[in-house]
Amino acid sequence: MMADVTSDQAPSIVIRNARGILTGLRGSDERASGDIRIRDGRIAAIGRIAPEPGDDVIDAAGCVVTPGLVCAHHHLFQSVLKAVPSAIDARLETWLRLVPAQYWHRLDSDALRTAAEIGMAELLLSGCTTLNDHHYLFSDRYDYDPADILFETAERFGMRLVLSRGGTTRQRNFDTPELVPMPVEPLESMLAHTESLVRRYHDPSSDSRRRIILAPNTPTWGATPDELREMAKSARALGIRLHSHLSETDNYVTFCRDVHDCRPVDFAASCGWVGEDVFFAHLVHVDLREIAILAETGTGMAHCPQSNCRLGSGIAPAPALDRAGGRVALAVDGAASNEACDMAAEMHTAWMVHRAIGGADAVRAEDVLRWSTADCANVLGFSELGRIAVGQIADIAIHALDAPRHAGLHDPLIAPVVSGASSVRQVLSAGRRVVVDGAIPGFDMPALIARAAETVARLNET
Repeated sequence: MMADVTSDQAPSIVIRNARGILTGLRGSDERASGDIRIRDGRIAAIGRIAPEPGDDVIDAAGCVVTPGLVCAHHHLFQSVLKAVPSAIDARLETWLRLVPAQYWHRLDSDALRTAAEIGMAELLLSGCTTLNDHHYLFSDRYDYDPADILFETAERFGMRLVLSRGGTTRQRNFDTPELVPMPVEPLESMLAHTESLVRRYHDPSSDSRRRIILAPNTPTWGATPDELREMAKSARALGIRLHSHLSETDNYVTFCRDVHDCRPVDFAASCGWVGEDVFFAHLVHVDLREIAILAETGTGMAHCPQSNCRLGSGIAPAPALDRAGGRVALAVDGAASNEACDMAAEMHTAWMVHRAIGGADAVRAEDVLRWSTADCANVLGFSELGRIAVGQIADIAIHALDAPRHAGLHDPLIAPVVSGASSVRQVLSAGRRVVVDGAIPGFDMPALIARAAETVARLNET
């Protein structure tokens, strides 16, 4: 069993001796130095801090401090569906048939719990404290409610979980008859369950650890325009946000042109699916006019560069949206199309791929860090997360620079982005230690690895 990572924090925590701080802010405030004092789960002071009796001191010598990272889009259930051999070289549409559509009905409560633990452990150990999970498998074939398992697991890990309640009202046909059809449901059922989840779990407060979003799988072919308008109306009446996939491959554009005589962003806008309470995963295939619409309306992008590369979908124009004043949030997508969902690796990929297509100055490391912290928190509706600043909630990651890849750095502060893999030493969630010395307190990682192997074997028995 894990230790209780949500127990009360010390009256005052001081982080000392860090090499520097990347704040998640813009401009001249994007870097800081000095110590950080935390009181009552919030950042109370930054700079030269005098010791006080009873201080709980975290020695961050040789480390870089950042806000706790925020992941804007995941599919946790896919953490037990990595590297399925038949789909490892498939594009999205074929991959959907060979992985989610092939395995969804085999996911019992134990498999989902194991998948959630894999995904959350990986995120937490890469410095991520807040997660949006887009879960779209809700079916009367299950004898459990996936939301209960996901929220319970997040509580044990000390993570903030935003649950994007997915689903579809229209069946998608695949090119093989033996598949158990993916779950569909009447609109009334989807909205009723979402409202029930809001009553049970949704906390709109600034330091919330549980929120709900309404998130049909794909607006272009997963629901009718009238249903999408009804979803938007219902979500706004409940005070929750809207999320979905959009323009992940060029097939989205072709479908919208053929069926709706417009591009996907135009279609979304015609259904009321733009605004500061809306964000879409991917947005790979958008043109300059669509970028302008997204920026003008405040509609966010959950940018998933590793998954988009893995599936051969393309590279989303995240820097262009950012330069236009739009909102970009970094995300890992599901592990079945990423195979690993480490936020530090995702930041590194984002920094690299945009330079590959846009030139060496296409995006700065500090911009990528901001997409992964303050900007991502804003997209999810958290105005007091994602920044190292006085008054902000003390979700903090302390990154060690003690591996060979860190030796010789002239600018060590950007190491969490430019050096590749995670090397997190400590993670705090509202001042509570959820990672200590690179490990999750009380968590039996070998047992999880063993359970994961058993789950994969069981999923492949039939």
